[in-house]
Amino acid sequence: MRRRTFLAAGPALLAAPAIAQPEWPSRGVTVIVPFAPGSSSDIIGRAMAQQMQQALGRTVVVENRPGATGEVGTRQLIRSAPDGYTLMHAPLSVFAINVALRPNLGYDPLTQLTRVTQTVRTPNVLVVNPAVLPATDLPGVVAWLRANARAASYSTSGAGSSDHLTMEMFRQATGTDITHIPFQGGAPAVTALLQGSVQLSFQNLGSIMPHIAEGRVRPILITSEARSPLLPDVPTAGEAGLADFVVYSWQGFAGPPGMAPELLARVHGAAVAALRAPPVATRLGELGFEVVASTPAQFAAFQQGEIERWRRVVRAGNITAD
Repeated sequence: MRRRTFLAAGPALLAAPAIAQPEWPSRGVTVIVPFAPGSSSDIIGRAMAQQMQQALGRTVVVENRPGATGEVGTRQLIRSAPDGYTLMHAPLSVFAINVALRPNLGYDPLTQLTRVTQTVRTPNVLVVNPAVLPATDLPGVVAWLRANARAASYSTSGAGSSDHLTMEMFRQATGTDITHIPFQGGAPAVTALLQGSVQLSFQNLGSIMPHIAEGRVRPILITSEARSPLLPDVPTAGEAGLADFVVYSWQGFAGPPGMAPELLARVHGAAVAALRAPPVATRLGELGFEVVASTPAQFAAFQQGEIERWRRVVRAGNITAD
């Protein structure tokens, strides 16, 4: 009798921890955005948080923790408990560029972040101010840059930003010499281009589209794998003559180190469902973003490749974060 009782109780005892494990979420969730309100990471993070809140029935709030190119907010995430109640939405600088650019970075994005999903991506567009750089295609741009090396300059949203490193890739690929003029954010970088203070720039598709539509800047090429439906007449970098020049500005969703696989699966499901929800997907498309919604394994492999790529660019160009 005792043996039968033990055997009958055994499966229940083995299953007890799983039954006792609390469901996620049982309380409010915080999503850290390590940049200021109004940034692309903030806009996307808030759209996801609102959708997740509606679907999960729990409060999901965004907390902006800007500073040190994302390091302040990322450190806060790393210090958090791996219970799924503190998460982060951030751009590729946090996941890949910072570690390539700053040898003494205060965190390791490969070992100290639990990758949930790559959320979105958008290509960059090489644009020129036609009033100061009259070229209409890549050969014309390169010829003008070589003839005006001392005067040629480009604007970016900051040293080490994706638009900066994309232009550095361009400079290395074309053998041109262009002066970098960094700004604090994308808006002033675009303003400088519109005013003619600089002649060219790489900008995210969504942010530069209104100015292209108004004819204030001229698109030369786009860094996506295929032409964009928004700019069907603009060639890809490959079509224009730049080999191996597919570049996306992307964002990702992550948690603290040490999240349990079962919890990660639940968080991943909630994040992907939010991204694919029609209101969110439509809004992101209007902003020029493509929903990726990768698996954690796909995100980790992609991140590793991006770190290696940007390390090569940084080393070849002797680029610093200053």
